[in-house]
Amino acid sequence: MPIDGLFDWLGRFGDAVEAIFHLGAISSTTANDADAVIASNVNYSIALWRWCTAACKPLIYASSAATYGDGSTGFDDAGGIEALKRLRPLNLYGWSKHAFDLWTMREATAGRAPPMWVGLNFFNVFGPNEYHKGDMMSLTAKNYRRIAASETIRLFKSPRPDCADGEQCRDFVYVMDCAAVMLWLWRGGPGANIGGVSNLGTGKARSFLDLMNAVGGACEAVPKIEFIEMPPEIPIELPVLHTGKDESVTRDWLQHAVHHPRRGRRRLRHPIPVPKRSVYVSMPARARHIASYF
Repeated sequence: MPIDGLFDWLGRFGDAVEAIFHLGAISSTTANDADAVIASNVNYSIALWRWCTAACKPLIYASSAATYGDGSTGFDDAGGIEALKRLRPLNLYGWSKHAFDLWTMREATAGRAPPMWVGLNFFNVFGPNEYHKGDMMSLTAKNYRRIAASETIRLFKSPRPDCADGEQCRDFVYVMDCAAVMLWLWRGGPGANIGGVSNLGTGKARSFLDLMNAVGGACEAVPKIEFIEMPPEIPIELPVLHTGKDESVTRDWLQHAVHHPRRGRRRLRHPIPVPKRSVYVSMPARARHIASYF
């Protein structure tokens, strides 16, 4: 359905809607049309928030780890609105997600929020059905066929002397695990007392070489890699991603969602913001699962 027609549709059929999962956005990290990004990523999201608030419908929306910028302020999502204010995104996309996160926290504090809401800071999501994303596809989707055909793939050189080429680290999380978490959150309903902005990643940083080797293992081929210079329009990020304070605790929430999706969800202690939760699932296992889609 075109975006322009959604609110007319909700006006007619909104009573039958159980929840809104708002994942669409201009997600290009090199986008430079501020008017279009604000309209899509901020204003449209605000309109959906207000509809869910008025209609008493749960809202789960996509924020982004891009809000953390270069990572110099850490990746802890349990600090509330004051911690959010300290973040400095590096690009227009990250800024737009950050602006909406701040707006939601202020609205929730003022008592103007859906009965259940969560903004999810997605880290580096990979998996099937991302082929429409062009340059924003994950490295897994971009390079699987090339690796399987023994073709040379390209990775960016490290921009920092203290980090070897290919050892830049990110939190790579599988799309179906993300979907399992969102469904698990929604099934708790308004009585779950959830509201806030939370990280959604594995809680473990892995290198680009780790990822490509996992893909190679899935298709029984050794990746051939050429390292190239990073384009100037891509901001330099920190090569190491830090994962927060207590990984053993943070994994528990998403492990429960991924491995025990039909069990009831426990009530969370801190309604605003949602404490950080994450899960580590074997990267090679996920790469093998992706291979079945090609």
